[in-house]
Amino acid sequence: MPIEIKHVITPGTLTRTPQPTLRTPDGELALQAPALSHAQAVHDAFQDPALRYWHARSMESLDEARAWVVEAQEGWRREKAAQWIVTRASDGTPLGRMALRDMNLLDGLAEIGYWVMPQARGQGVAPMALTALTDWALGVGFHRLDLEHSTRNEASCRVALKAGYPLEGTRRSSALHTDGWHDMHVHVRIQDAGRTPWTPVLQGRPSDAEAQKHS
Repeated sequence: MPIEIKHVITPGTLTRTPQPTLRTPDGELALQAPALSHAQAVHDAFQDPALRYWHARSMESLDEARAWVVEAQEGWRREKAAQWIVTRASDGTPLGRMALRDMNLLDGLAEIGYWVMPQARGQGVAPMALTALTDWALGVGFHRLDLEHSTRNEASCRVALKAGYPLEGTRRSSALHTDGWHDMHVHVRIQDAGRTPWTPVLQGRPSDAEAQKHS
């Protein structure tokens, strides 16, 4: 049956240009499209018990990390998901990952996902990178961005609030972790009518649970 609403974001809008590199307002962090050169850092990140716990996933080999990179690149090409590796702008050191998951261009919806490597936690990396991602996503036309985390993950809650995602409510028993079902906090950002469109910039103190969004 014909759909009687127009796409909030016209298909092809994102992929008509290469995936952009995003920068935080202070210029200290750069969010880069995943490349095979990031595979080792992704593999290393998943050796952290806290990250594995909150994501309920493991990564045993470098080949799995390379497959993750390829899948992330395909997600952008299909306009279904967008992943970024958060790096230190000065030297390119990987610090974490930011993502828009389950992108729905018809309705202009997406879910936020993120993690920060152990050595980069407690430095404000997650909220700064999340702010940069959010500005880009709202600027290209997404209407609503949902961010969910376990109610037991207080650090991720602080990240959401610092990045301007107010708490909307709690979804009871909605995410299965290795130790059972967790209630999930729902934080949300909704498009501001007067927001200035984003202009791309192209570049060729939480605990150990910081930014461990269940994905």
